[in-house]
Amino acid sequence: MAQINIQRRKSRKVKVGKLFIGGDASIPIQSMTTTDTTDVKKTLEQIHGLEEVGCDIIRVSAPTMDAAKALKEIRENISIPLVVDIHFDYRIALEAVKYVDKVRINPGNIGNIDKVQQVVKACKDYNVPIRIGVNLGSLEKDLYEKYGYASGAMVESAMRHVKILEDLDFYNTIVSLKASDVPRMVQAYRLFAQKTDYPIHLGVTEAGSKLPGAIKSAMGMGMLLSEGIGDTIRVSLSEDPKEEVKAGKLILRSLGLRNDGVQVTSCPTCARTQIDVIKLVEEIENETDKIKKPIHVAIMGCAVNGPGESKKADLGIVGAPGNHLLYKNGQIVRRINDSEIKEVLLKEINEIANSGN
Repeated sequence: MAQINIQRRKSRKVKVGKLFIGGDASIPIQSMTTTDTTDVKKTLEQIHGLEEVGCDIIRVSAPTMDAAKALKEIRENISIPLVVDIHFDYRIALEAVKYVDKVRINPGNIGNIDKVQQVVKACKDYNVPIRIGVNLGSLEKDLYEKYGYASGAMVESAMRHVKILEDLDFYNTIVSLKASDVPRMVQAYRLFAQKTDYPIHLGVTEAGSKLPGAIKSAMGMGMLLSEGIGDTIRVSLSEDPKEEVKAGKLILRSLGLRNDGVQVTSCPTCARTQIDVIKLVEEIENETDKIKKPIHVAIMGCAVNGPGESKKADLGIVGAPGNHLLYKNGQIVRRINDSEIKEVLLKEINEIANSGN
């Protein structure tokens, strides 16, 4: 089945550690730690767990100088790019920039131009890009008074921060314009995308708990990504950050912008269902979430749509009275009973994952 290709917005390419954001680079998934950054052991444990489920870039907060100094050990013990989140204190930024691959900071909120110049010079010296992160909930006072909580205020704020950097001959910049409601977030990104070619970091900020937050993020980011807008994403959930990464992967996969891991097609079940689809899907997804190789699995409850979906998949199971049908590469290869479905599917998935094909 032919894949519809999304024409991505042309943006400049910015190097973040070993990865690139923007241009023709793939769209990396980001997340953020929830640990105390000075607790290096716990922070590393969380980052390693996020790496396992597919996090491409990790951000940590550095609210204190001790947190900034802890970044050195953290960076030395992870294999994905490290981003630091800084607010207000330029001295923390000057320390942190020595150890990280990107700085998230708004130049307008760290003091006078002399302080901004020092931070920008440090970023130039260490070749570290800056992400300007505008949030609707923390707009500058004059912009709020001019616009209220509006998309235009976010765009003007972003352009204001961009100009500060450009006036200092700094263009190694990525920009985000986040809001907690989808319509204003989408409008802000669309407006900004028309004005510049800076790479864009997408996100619906403070999206909420696992299910509502994932849906809001999928709606907001999905609309923009389908229009070619967006060079990296972060799903913000009040949840274990692993769930942010999993949701991000699913958003990109659903648009054909990422092709990795086990992707399950399954039916919603009805009275015709001959297998416990809901339980089986949950078990297969949970036990294969660390597999990187793209594998398409169809888990279908009956013979109505089951054969068609299974023929399109690498592996498929179709529920049937008595023994069920196992498909491989579009062909029926054997019949299996209820007690062996999970075991057989996992064995076949792992064989594909470990093969050289």
